[in-house]
Amino acid sequence: MGRTAGERLLLPLLLSWILAISVLPMARLALEGVAPSLPGAPPDLALRVFSDPRVWRAAWRTLIVASAATALSALIGTAAALALGLCRIPARRMLTFLFVVPMLIPPQIAALSWISALGPSSTLLNAIGLAPPLGARHPLYGPGGIALLLGVQHAPLVFLPLMAALRRFPAGLVEAARLAGAGRGAVLQGVVLPLLVPALAGALALAFVAAIGNFGIAALLGIPANHTLLTVLIWQRLAGLGPAGLSEAALLSLLLAALAAAALWAEARAGRRSRRFITAGATAPAPKLALGPWRWAVFAALVFYLAAVLALPLASLVATALVPAIGVPLTLATVTLRNLETVLFVQQNTALAFRNSLALSAAAAVVLVGLALAMVRVRLAGVVRAMIDLPYALPGVCLGVAVILVHLRPLPLIGVSLYGGLGLILIAYLARFQSLALKPIAGSAARLDPALEEAARLAGAGPLRRLITIALPLLAPSAAAAGILVALAALNEITVSILLYAAGSQTLGVVVFGLHDGGAVGQAAAVSVVGLALVLGLMGAASLLARRLPPGTLPWSA
Repeated sequence: MGRTAGERLLLPLLLSWILAISVLPMARLALEGVAPSLPGAPPDLALRVFSDPRVWRAAWRTLIVASAATALSALIGTAAALALGLCRIPARRMLTFLFVVPMLIPPQIAALSWISALGPSSTLLNAIGLAPPLGARHPLYGPGGIALLLGVQHAPLVFLPLMAALRRFPAGLVEAARLAGAGRGAVLQGVVLPLLVPALAGALALAFVAAIGNFGIAALLGIPANHTLLTVLIWQRLAGLGPAGLSEAALLSLLLAALAAAALWAEARAGRRSRRFITAGATAPAPKLALGPWRWAVFAALVFYLAAVLALPLASLVATALVPAIGVPLTLATVTLRNLETVLFVQQNTALAFRNSLALSAAAAVVLVGLALAMVRVRLAGVVRAMIDLPYALPGVCLGVAVILVHLRPLPLIGVSLYGGLGLILIAYLARFQSLALKPIAGSAARLDPALEEAARLAGAGPLRRLITIALPLLAPSAAAAGILVALAALNEITVSILLYAAGSQTLGVVVFGLHDGGAVGQAAAVSVVGLALVLGLMGAASLLARRLPPGTLPWSA
Protein backbone atom coordinates (compact mmCIF):
# COMPACT_ATOMS: atom_id res chain seq x y z
CA MET A 1 0.00 0.00 0.00
CA GLY A 2 1.46 3.38 -1.00
CA ARG A 3 1.81 6.40 1.21
CA THR A 4 -1.23 8.60 1.83
CA ALA A 5 -1.23 12.33 1.11
CA GLY A 6 -0.68 13.06 4.80
CA GLU A 7 2.29 10.69 4.95
CA ARG A 8 3.78 12.26 1.81
CA LEU A 9 3.52 15.67 3.49
CA LEU A 10 4.97 14.36 6.76
CA LEU A 11 7.97 12.65 5.17
CA PRO A 12 9.92 15.78 4.10
CA LEU A 13 9.32 17.35 7.52
CA LEU A 14 10.77 14.31 9.27
CA LEU A 15 13.70 14.15 6.86
CA SER A 16 14.44 17.82 7.54
CA TRP A 17 14.37 17.13 11.27
CA ILE A 18 16.74 14.16 10.94
CA LEU A 19 19.14 16.15 8.79
CA ALA A 20 19.16 19.04 11.26
CA ILE A 21 19.41 17.02 14.47
CA SER A 22 21.59 14.07 13.41
CA VAL A 23 23.42 14.71 10.16
CA LEU A 24 24.31 18.41 10.45
CA PRO A 25 26.22 18.15 13.78
CA MET A 26 28.24 15.15 12.63
CA ALA A 27 29.00 16.78 9.27
CA ARG A 28 30.09 19.95 11.07
CA LEU A 29 32.35 17.91 13.36
CA ALA A 30 33.98 16.19 10.39
CA LEU A 31 34.43 19.51 8.57
CA GLU A 32 36.07 21.16 11.58
CA GLY A 33 38.42 18.20 11.91
CA VAL A 34 39.44 18.32 8.26
CA ALA A 35 39.55 22.13 7.85
CA PRO A 36 39.53 24.05 11.17
CA SER A 37 37.60 27.28 10.71
CA LEU A 38 37.07 28.68 14.19
CA PRO A 39 38.83 31.93 15.15
CA GLY A 40 42.22 31.27 16.70
CA ALA A 41 42.68 27.84 15.14
CA PRO A 42 46.18 27.71 13.62
CA PRO A 43 46.58 26.36 10.07
CA ASP A 44 48.83 23.57 11.32
CA LEU A 45 46.43 22.50 14.09
CA ALA A 46 46.31 18.86 13.02
CA LEU A 47 50.11 18.67 13.04
CA ARG A 48 50.24 20.21 16.51
CA VAL A 49 47.57 17.94 17.94
CA PHE A 50 48.81 14.68 16.48
CA SER A 51 52.44 15.42 17.31
CA ASP A 52 51.53 15.89 20.97
CA PRO A 53 52.68 12.79 22.91
CA ARG A 54 49.87 13.33 25.43
CA VAL A 55 47.30 12.67 22.72
CA TRP A 56 48.82 9.37 21.66
CA ARG A 57 49.42 8.38 25.27
CA ALA A 58 45.71 8.96 25.98
CA ALA A 59 44.73 7.06 22.81
CA TRP A 60 46.98 4.12 23.69
CA ARG A 61 45.63 4.04 27.24
CA THR A 62 42.08 4.15 25.88
CA LEU A 63 42.76 1.16 23.63
CA ILE A 64 44.40 -0.85 26.42
CA VAL A 65 41.73 -0.14 29.02
CA ALA A 66 38.85 -0.65 26.56
CA SER A 67 40.33 -3.94 25.31
CA ALA A 68 40.79 -5.24 28.86
CA ALA A 69 37.28 -4.14 29.81
CA THR A 70 35.83 -5.79 26.69
CA ALA A 71 37.63 -9.05 27.49
CA LEU A 72 36.17 -8.99 31.02
CA SER A 73 32.70 -8.17 29.65
CA ALA A 74 33.02 -11.12 27.26
CA LEU A 75 33.94 -13.51 30.07
CA ILE A 76 31.16 -12.38 32.40
CA GLY A 77 28.47 -11.89 29.77
CA THR A 78 29.10 -15.19 27.98
CA ALA A 79 29.15 -17.21 31.20
CA ALA A 80 25.91 -15.61 32.41
CA ALA A 81 24.17 -16.04 29.03
CA LEU A 82 25.07 -19.71 28.85
CA ALA A 83 23.91 -20.27 32.41
CA LEU A 84 20.64 -18.36 32.19
CA GLY A 85 19.86 -18.96 28.52
CA LEU A 86 20.85 -22.60 28.16
CA CYS A 87 20.51 -24.20 31.59
CA ARG A 88 17.72 -24.80 34.05
CA ILE A 89 18.53 -22.33 36.82
CA PRO A 90 16.25 -21.35 39.73
CA ALA A 91 14.89 -17.77 39.71
CA ARG A 92 16.02 -17.30 36.12
CA ARG A 93 13.86 -14.23 35.40
CA MET A 94 14.94 -12.39 38.53
CA LEU A 95 18.61 -13.17 37.90
CA THR A 96 18.28 -11.95 34.31
CA PHE A 97 16.76 -8.68 35.52
CA LEU A 98 19.50 -8.15 38.12
CA PHE A 99 22.26 -8.97 35.64
CA VAL A 100 21.14 -6.14 33.36
CA VAL A 101 20.91 -3.55 36.17
CA PRO A 102 24.64 -2.55 36.17
CA MET A 103 24.29 -1.35 32.57
CA LEU A 104 21.45 0.97 33.59
CA ILE A 105 23.24 2.49 36.56
CA PRO A 106 24.81 5.80 35.44
CA PRO A 107 28.60 5.43 35.20
CA GLN A 108 29.38 8.24 37.63
CA ILE A 109 27.10 6.62 40.23
CA ALA A 110 28.68 3.22 39.60
CA ALA A 111 32.16 4.69 40.03
CA LEU A 112 31.19 6.58 43.19
CA SER A 113 29.58 3.49 44.72
CA TRP A 114 32.69 1.38 44.11
CA ILE A 115 34.96 4.16 45.41
CA SER A 116 32.82 4.31 48.55
CA ALA A 117 32.86 0.52 48.93
CA LEU A 118 36.56 -0.31 48.65
CA GLY A 119 38.57 2.74 49.73
CA PRO A 120 40.30 3.50 53.05
CA SER A 121 37.34 5.69 54.05
CA SER A 122 34.71 3.03 53.20
CA THR A 123 31.84 3.40 55.65
CA LEU A 124 30.88 -0.27 55.45
CA LEU A 125 34.41 -1.66 55.62
CA ASN A 126 35.25 0.63 58.53
CA ALA A 127 32.15 -0.61 60.34
CA ILE A 128 33.46 -4.20 60.21
CA GLY A 129 37.15 -3.35 60.53
CA LEU A 130 38.21 -4.41 57.02
CA ALA A 131 38.99 -1.02 55.44
CA PRO A 132 42.51 -0.40 54.06
CA PRO A 133 44.67 1.80 56.30
CA LEU A 134 44.10 5.55 56.07
CA GLY A 135 46.41 7.15 53.53
CA ALA A 136 46.64 4.01 51.42
CA ARG A 137 46.14 4.39 47.68
CA HIS A 138 42.63 3.52 46.58
CA PRO A 139 42.78 0.12 44.83
CA LEU A 140 40.50 1.24 41.99
CA TYR A 141 42.37 4.38 40.95
CA GLY A 142 44.18 3.71 37.69
CA PRO A 143 43.79 1.53 34.59
CA GLY A 144 42.97 -1.68 36.46
CA GLY A 145 40.05 -0.16 38.31
CA ILE A 146 38.73 1.58 35.18
CA ALA A 147 38.86 -1.68 33.21
CA LEU A 148 37.18 -3.59 36.05
CA LEU A 149 34.24 -1.22 36.36
CA LEU A 150 33.81 -0.83 32.60
CA GLY A 151 33.93 -4.61 32.21
CA VAL A 152 31.21 -5.09 34.83
CA GLN A 153 29.02 -2.26 33.55
CA HIS A 154 29.18 -3.40 29.92
CA ALA A 155 28.89 -7.15 30.53
CA PRO A 156 25.12 -6.88 29.83
CA LEU A 157 25.99 -5.62 26.31
CA VAL A 158 27.49 -9.07 25.72
CA PHE A 159 24.86 -10.92 27.73
CA LEU A 160 21.79 -9.54 25.94
CA PRO A 161 22.77 -10.34 22.30
CA LEU A 162 23.78 -13.86 23.34
CA MET A 163 20.48 -14.36 25.15
CA ALA A 164 18.66 -13.16 22.03
CA ALA A 165 20.67 -15.58 19.88
CA LEU A 166 19.84 -18.45 22.22
CA ARG A 167 16.13 -17.61 21.94
CA ARG A 168 16.40 -18.06 18.15
CA PHE A 169 18.75 -21.01 18.31
CA PRO A 170 18.36 -23.99 15.89
CA ALA A 171 17.05 -26.21 18.65
CA GLY A 172 17.15 -29.33 16.49
CA LEU A 173 20.95 -29.28 16.49
CA VAL A 174 21.11 -29.54 20.26
CA GLU A 175 18.48 -32.25 20.33
CA ALA A 176 20.28 -34.21 17.59
CA ALA A 177 23.57 -34.01 19.46
CA ARG A 178 21.94 -35.22 22.67
CA LEU A 179 20.25 -38.13 20.85
CA ALA A 180 23.63 -39.04 19.36
CA GLY A 181 24.98 -39.48 22.88
CA ALA A 182 26.88 -36.19 23.27
CA GLY A 183 27.22 -34.98 26.84
CA ARG A 184 26.58 -31.47 28.10
CA GLY A 185 30.21 -30.43 27.59
CA ALA A 186 30.34 -31.79 24.05
CA VAL A 187 27.07 -30.08 23.13
CA LEU A 188 28.35 -26.79 24.51
CA GLN A 189 31.77 -26.97 22.85
CA GLY A 190 30.79 -28.57 19.55
CA VAL A 191 27.35 -27.11 18.83
CA VAL A 192 26.42 -24.09 20.92
CA LEU A 193 29.62 -22.03 21.09
CA PRO A 194 30.50 -22.17 17.36
CA LEU A 195 27.03 -20.92 16.43
CA LEU A 196 27.20 -18.10 18.99
CA VAL A 197 30.49 -16.73 17.66
CA PRO A 198 28.91 -14.18 15.24
CA ALA A 199 26.59 -12.84 17.95
CA LEU A 200 29.50 -12.72 20.39
CA ALA A 201 31.69 -10.82 17.92
CA GLY A 202 29.00 -8.17 17.43
CA ALA A 203 28.44 -7.89 21.18
CA LEU A 204 32.15 -7.39 21.81
CA ALA A 205 32.22 -4.54 19.30
CA LEU A 206 29.35 -2.83 21.13
CA ALA A 207 31.07 -3.29 24.49
CA PHE A 208 34.30 -1.85 23.08
CA VAL A 209 32.54 1.24 21.69
CA ALA A 210 30.80 1.78 25.03
CA ALA A 211 34.13 1.45 26.86
CA ILE A 212 36.06 3.95 24.75
CA GLY A 213 33.22 6.48 25.00
CA ASN A 214 32.69 6.30 28.76
CA PHE A 215 33.43 9.50 30.68
CA GLY A 216 32.07 9.04 34.21
CA ILE A 217 34.16 6.02 35.20
CA ALA A 218 37.23 7.17 33.24
CA ALA A 219 37.16 10.56 35.00
CA LEU A 220 36.41 9.52 38.58
CA LEU A 221 38.94 6.68 38.57
CA GLY A 222 41.49 8.03 36.10
CA ILE A 223 42.01 11.66 37.12
CA PRO A 224 43.21 10.87 40.70
CA ALA A 225 45.80 8.48 39.22
CA ASN A 226 46.75 10.88 36.40
CA HIS A 227 45.70 8.16 33.94
CA THR A 228 43.97 10.22 31.25
CA LEU A 229 41.83 8.58 28.57
CA LEU A 230 40.61 10.26 25.38
CA THR A 231 37.17 11.23 26.68
CA VAL A 232 38.72 12.92 29.70
CA LEU A 233 41.39 14.62 27.57
CA ILE A 234 38.70 16.11 25.31
CA TRP A 235 36.84 17.44 28.35
CA GLN A 236 40.04 18.85 29.84
CA ARG A 237 40.91 20.66 26.61
CA LEU A 238 37.44 22.22 26.42
CA ALA A 239 37.33 23.06 30.13
CA GLY A 240 40.80 24.56 30.07
CA LEU A 241 40.65 26.44 26.79
CA GLY A 242 36.92 27.02 26.31
CA PRO A 243 35.79 27.82 22.75
CA ALA A 244 39.44 28.41 21.81
CA GLY A 245 40.09 24.69 22.25
CA LEU A 246 37.04 23.60 20.27
CA SER A 247 38.91 22.87 17.03
CA GLU A 248 41.39 20.75 18.96
CA ALA A 249 38.55 18.94 20.73
CA ALA A 250 36.95 18.28 17.32
CA LEU A 251 40.13 16.60 16.08
CA LEU A 252 40.36 14.45 19.20
CA SER A 253 36.66 13.56 18.86
CA LEU A 254 37.27 12.40 15.29
CA LEU A 255 40.11 10.19 16.55
CA LEU A 256 37.71 8.66 19.07
CA ALA A 257 35.03 8.33 16.38
CA ALA A 258 37.50 6.50 14.12
CA LEU A 259 38.13 3.92 16.85
CA ALA A 260 34.38 3.52 17.32
CA ALA A 261 33.73 3.28 13.58
CA ALA A 262 36.18 0.39 13.22
CA ALA A 263 34.39 -1.50 16.00
CA LEU A 264 30.94 -0.71 14.55
CA TRP A 265 32.07 -1.98 11.14
CA ALA A 266 33.11 -5.24 12.78
CA GLU A 267 29.76 -5.36 14.59
CA ALA A 268 27.85 -4.89 11.32
CA ARG A 269 29.77 -7.72 9.66
CA ALA A 270 29.18 -9.98 12.65
CA GLY A 271 25.49 -9.08 12.61
CA ARG A 272 25.16 -10.17 8.97
CA ARG A 273 26.85 -13.50 9.74
CA SER A 274 24.61 -13.99 12.78
CA ARG A 275 21.46 -13.37 10.71
CA ARG A 276 22.63 -15.87 8.07
CA PHE A 277 22.92 -18.68 10.56
CA ILE A 278 19.65 -17.74 12.29
CA THR A 279 17.69 -17.77 9.02
CA ALA A 280 19.22 -21.02 7.85
CA GLY A 281 16.20 -22.94 9.00
CA ALA A 282 13.37 -23.13 11.48
CA THR A 283 14.46 -21.85 14.86
CA ALA A 284 13.15 -22.20 18.39
CA PRO A 285 14.49 -21.69 21.87
CA ALA A 286 17.21 -24.21 22.59
CA PRO A 287 16.11 -26.89 25.08
CA LYS A 288 17.37 -26.16 28.57
CA LEU A 289 20.15 -28.42 29.78
CA ALA A 290 19.60 -30.12 33.12
CA LEU A 291 22.62 -29.61 35.36
CA GLY A 292 21.49 -31.90 38.15
CA PRO A 293 23.00 -30.93 41.51
CA TRP A 294 25.39 -28.53 39.74
CA ARG A 295 22.55 -26.10 39.09
CA TRP A 296 22.74 -24.95 42.70
CA ALA A 297 26.47 -24.31 42.35
CA VAL A 298 25.83 -22.23 39.21
CA PHE A 299 22.98 -20.44 40.97
CA ALA A 300 25.24 -19.66 43.94
CA ALA A 301 27.96 -18.33 41.61
CA LEU A 302 25.49 -15.97 39.91
CA VAL A 303 24.14 -14.76 43.25
CA PHE A 304 27.67 -14.18 44.57
CA TYR A 305 28.59 -12.16 41.46
CA LEU A 306 25.47 -10.01 41.71
CA ALA A 307 26.05 -9.44 45.42
CA ALA A 308 29.62 -8.34 44.70
CA VAL A 309 28.81 -5.96 41.83
CA LEU A 310 25.42 -4.67 43.02
CA ALA A 311 24.70 -5.21 46.70
CA LEU A 312 28.11 -4.30 48.14
CA PRO A 313 28.81 -1.06 46.21
CA LEU A 314 25.22 0.19 46.34
CA ALA A 315 24.94 -0.56 50.05
CA SER A 316 28.19 1.32 50.58
CA LEU A 317 26.83 4.25 48.56
CA VAL A 318 23.74 4.41 50.78
CA ALA A 319 25.90 4.11 53.91
CA THR A 320 28.11 6.99 52.74
CA ALA A 321 25.02 9.15 52.22
CA LEU A 322 23.78 8.36 55.75
CA VAL A 323 26.87 9.34 57.78
CA PRO A 324 27.78 12.94 58.68
CA ALA A 325 31.33 12.83 57.29
CA ILE A 326 33.50 10.58 55.15
CA GLY A 327 35.22 7.84 57.15
CA VAL A 328 32.70 7.86 60.02
CA PRO A 329 31.54 4.29 60.76
CA LEU A 330 27.87 3.56 60.20
CA THR A 331 26.13 2.96 63.53
CA LEU A 332 22.75 3.78 64.99
CA ALA A 333 24.34 6.79 66.64
CA THR A 334 25.89 8.17 63.44
CA VAL A 335 23.01 7.66 61.00
CA THR A 336 21.76 11.01 59.71
CA LEU A 337 19.62 12.34 56.88
CA ARG A 338 21.56 15.60 56.78
CA ASN A 339 23.18 14.90 53.39
CA LEU A 340 19.83 14.07 51.80
CA GLU A 341 18.17 17.13 53.32
CA THR A 342 21.02 19.33 52.10
CA VAL A 343 20.98 18.18 48.48
CA LEU A 344 17.19 18.16 48.22
CA PHE A 345 16.13 21.24 50.14
CA VAL A 346 19.13 23.42 51.08
CA GLN A 347 21.69 23.54 48.29
CA GLN A 348 20.34 25.51 45.37
CA ASN A 349 22.71 23.90 42.85
CA THR A 350 21.60 20.35 43.57
CA ALA A 351 17.92 21.26 43.79
CA LEU A 352 18.24 23.04 40.44
CA ALA A 353 20.04 20.02 38.95
CA PHE A 354 17.16 17.75 39.99
CA ARG A 355 14.67 20.07 38.33
CA ASN A 356 16.80 20.40 35.20
CA SER A 357 17.34 16.65 34.79
CA LEU A 358 13.69 15.80 35.41
CA ALA A 359 12.55 18.47 32.94
CA LEU A 360 15.10 17.45 30.29
CA SER A 361 14.35 13.74 30.57
CA ALA A 362 10.58 14.29 30.45
CA ALA A 363 10.83 16.68 27.49
CA ALA A 364 13.14 14.35 25.58
CA ALA A 365 10.84 11.40 26.22
CA VAL A 366 7.68 13.21 25.08
CA VAL A 367 9.23 14.75 21.96
CA LEU A 368 11.06 11.61 20.84
CA VAL A 369 8.09 9.30 21.38
CA GLY A 370 5.91 11.64 19.33
CA LEU A 371 8.51 11.75 16.56
CA ALA A 372 8.92 7.96 16.64
CA LEU A 373 5.16 7.47 16.24
CA ALA A 374 5.29 9.75 13.21
CA MET A 375 8.33 7.98 11.78
CA VAL A 376 6.75 4.52 11.86
CA ARG A 377 3.81 5.92 9.89
CA VAL A 378 6.01 6.93 6.93
CA ARG A 379 8.27 3.81 6.95
CA LEU A 380 11.73 5.35 6.74
CA ALA A 381 14.37 3.88 4.45
CA GLY A 382 17.37 2.03 5.82
CA VAL A 383 19.81 4.86 5.11
CA VAL A 384 17.60 7.28 7.04
CA ARG A 385 17.48 4.86 9.98
CA ALA A 386 21.28 4.77 9.89
CA MET A 387 21.34 8.58 10.15
CA ILE A 388 19.15 8.35 13.24
CA ASP A 389 21.36 5.67 14.79
CA LEU A 390 24.64 7.54 14.23
CA PRO A 391 24.56 9.95 17.23
CA TYR A 392 23.66 7.06 19.55
CA ALA A 393 26.23 4.67 18.12
CA LEU A 394 29.21 7.02 18.37
CA PRO A 395 30.67 8.07 21.74
CA GLY A 396 28.66 10.81 23.43
CA VAL A 397 31.64 13.14 23.61
CA CYS A 398 31.68 13.28 19.79
CA LEU A 399 28.06 14.43 19.76
CA GLY A 400 28.73 16.96 22.51
CA VAL A 401 31.54 18.62 20.57
CA ALA A 402 29.51 18.47 17.34
CA VAL A 403 26.51 20.21 18.95
CA ILE A 404 28.77 22.96 20.33
CA LEU A 405 30.22 23.54 16.86
CA VAL A 406 26.77 23.96 15.33
CA HIS A 407 25.34 26.21 18.05
CA LEU A 408 28.41 28.17 19.17
CA ARG A 409 27.14 31.23 17.33
CA PRO A 410 23.61 32.69 17.74
CA LEU A 411 20.90 31.20 15.58
CA PRO A 412 20.54 33.00 12.24
CA LEU A 413 17.66 35.43 11.70
CA ILE A 414 16.49 35.43 15.34
CA GLY A 415 19.94 36.04 16.90
CA VAL A 416 19.31 33.79 19.95
CA SER A 417 22.24 31.83 21.36
CA LEU A 418 21.63 28.36 22.82
CA TYR A 419 25.21 27.87 23.98
CA GLY A 420 25.43 27.09 27.70
CA GLY A 421 21.67 26.74 28.19
CA LEU A 422 19.26 23.89 28.83
CA GLY A 423 18.00 24.19 25.26
CA LEU A 424 21.34 23.05 23.88
CA ILE A 425 21.45 20.05 26.23
CA LEU A 426 17.91 19.14 25.15
CA ILE A 427 18.92 19.29 21.49
CA ALA A 428 21.84 16.95 22.22
CA TYR A 429 19.54 14.55 24.09
CA LEU A 430 17.07 14.54 21.21
CA ALA A 431 19.83 13.63 18.79
CA ARG A 432 21.45 11.02 21.02
CA PHE A 433 18.34 9.16 22.21
CA GLN A 434 16.18 9.33 19.07
CA SER A 435 17.25 5.82 18.10
CA LEU A 436 16.43 4.58 21.60
CA ALA A 437 12.85 5.81 21.26
CA LEU A 438 12.33 4.60 17.71
CA LYS A 439 13.37 0.95 18.04
CA PRO A 440 10.68 -0.29 20.48
CA ILE A 441 7.90 1.51 18.62
CA ALA A 442 9.15 0.38 15.20
CA GLY A 443 9.32 -3.21 16.48
CA SER A 444 5.70 -3.08 17.60
CA ALA A 445 4.57 -1.31 14.41
CA ALA A 446 6.14 -4.05 12.29
CA ARG A 447 3.88 -6.59 14.04
CA LEU A 448 0.63 -4.70 13.35
CA ASP A 449 -1.74 -6.32 10.88
CA PRO A 450 -2.02 -3.91 7.89
CA ALA A 451 -5.48 -5.31 7.21
CA LEU A 452 -6.83 -3.39 10.19
CA GLU A 453 -5.97 0.01 8.74
CA GLU A 454 -6.96 -1.07 5.25
CA ALA A 455 -10.41 -2.07 6.49
CA ALA A 456 -10.79 1.24 8.30
CA ARG A 457 -9.70 3.13 5.19
CA LEU A 458 -12.26 1.30 3.05
CA ALA A 459 -14.89 2.15 5.66
CA GLY A 460 -14.12 5.83 5.13
CA ALA A 461 -11.86 6.59 8.12
CA GLY A 462 -9.32 9.31 7.39
CA PRO A 463 -5.59 9.13 8.28
CA LEU A 464 -5.99 10.96 11.60
CA ARG A 465 -8.92 8.83 12.71
CA ARG A 466 -7.08 5.63 11.75
CA LEU A 467 -4.07 6.80 13.75
CA ILE A 468 -6.13 7.62 16.85
CA THR A 469 -8.47 4.62 16.82
CA ILE A 470 -6.21 1.84 15.50
CA ALA A 471 -2.50 2.55 15.60
CA LEU A 472 -2.15 4.51 18.85
CA PRO A 473 -4.02 2.05 21.12
CA LEU A 474 -1.95 -0.85 19.77
CA LEU A 475 1.34 1.06 19.98
CA ALA A 476 0.65 2.70 23.36
CA PRO A 477 2.54 0.11 25.51
CA SER A 478 5.63 0.30 23.29
CA ALA A 479 5.41 4.09 23.21
CA ALA A 480 5.28 4.20 27.01
CA ALA A 481 8.22 1.82 27.25
CA ALA A 482 10.19 3.90 24.73
CA GLY A 483 9.53 7.04 26.75
CA ILE A 484 10.71 5.34 29.93
CA LEU A 485 13.88 4.09 28.23
CA VAL A 486 14.66 7.61 27.00
CA ALA A 487 14.02 9.06 30.46
CA LEU A 488 16.25 6.37 31.99
CA ALA A 489 19.10 7.29 29.66
CA ALA A 490 18.67 11.05 30.00
CA LEU A 491 18.03 11.35 33.74
CA ASN A 492 21.61 10.86 34.93
CA GLU A 493 23.47 11.41 31.63
CA ILE A 494 26.93 12.95 32.03
CA THR A 495 29.08 12.47 28.91
CA VAL A 496 27.18 15.00 26.78
CA SER A 497 26.07 17.22 29.66
CA ILE A 498 29.57 17.75 31.06
CA LEU A 499 30.56 19.42 27.77
CA LEU A 500 27.44 21.55 27.34
CA TYR A 501 26.37 22.83 30.74
CA ALA A 502 26.92 26.30 32.17
CA ALA A 503 25.84 28.04 35.36
CA GLY A 504 22.17 27.31 35.89
CA SER A 505 22.01 24.39 33.44
CA GLN A 506 23.85 21.73 35.42
CA THR A 507 22.30 18.25 35.51
CA LEU A 508 22.39 15.43 38.05
CA GLY A 509 25.37 13.72 36.44
CA VAL A 510 27.36 16.95 36.38
CA VAL A 511 26.49 17.71 40.03
CA VAL A 512 27.59 14.26 41.22
CA PHE A 513 30.89 14.68 39.42
CA GLY A 514 31.38 18.20 40.77
CA LEU A 515 30.52 17.32 44.38
CA HIS A 516 32.89 14.37 44.40
CA ASP A 517 35.64 16.40 42.75
CA GLY A 518 35.16 19.10 45.37
CA GLY A 519 35.43 16.67 48.29
CA ALA A 520 31.73 16.66 49.25
CA VAL A 521 31.56 12.88 48.97
CA GLY A 522 28.60 12.46 51.33
CA GLN A 523 26.49 14.90 49.34
CA ALA A 524 27.58 13.30 46.06
CA ALA A 525 26.47 9.94 47.48
CA ALA A 526 23.12 11.45 48.54
CA VAL A 527 22.45 12.84 45.07
CA SER A 528 23.45 9.46 43.60
CA VAL A 529 21.09 7.57 45.92
CA VAL A 530 18.14 9.75 44.88
CA GLY A 531 19.12 9.48 41.20
CA LEU A 532 19.40 5.71 41.53
CA ALA A 533 15.99 5.52 43.19
CA LEU A 534 14.51 7.39 40.22
CA VAL A 535 16.20 4.95 37.83
CA LEU A 536 14.85 1.91 39.69
CA GLY A 537 11.40 3.50 39.81
CA LEU A 538 11.40 3.98 36.04
CA MET A 539 12.58 0.40 35.55
CA GLY A 540 9.71 -0.81 37.73
CA ALA A 541 7.20 1.25 35.76
CA ALA A 542 8.52 -0.18 32.50
CA SER A 543 8.40 -3.72 33.89
CA LEU A 544 4.65 -3.34 34.47
CA LEU A 545 4.31 -3.03 30.69
CA ALA A 546 6.47 -6.07 29.93
CA ARG A 547 3.63 -8.50 29.28
CA ARG A 548 2.13 -6.20 26.63
CA LEU A 549 5.40 -5.63 24.78
CA PRO A 550 7.12 -7.62 22.03
CA PRO A 551 9.99 -9.82 23.30
CA GLY A 552 13.23 -7.89 23.72
CA THR A 553 11.64 -4.43 23.94
CA LEU A 554 12.94 -4.04 27.48
CA PRO A 555 16.57 -5.10 27.90
CA TRP A 556 15.90 -6.80 31.24
CA SER A 557 12.90 -8.82 30.01
CA ALA A 558 15.03 -11.31 28.01
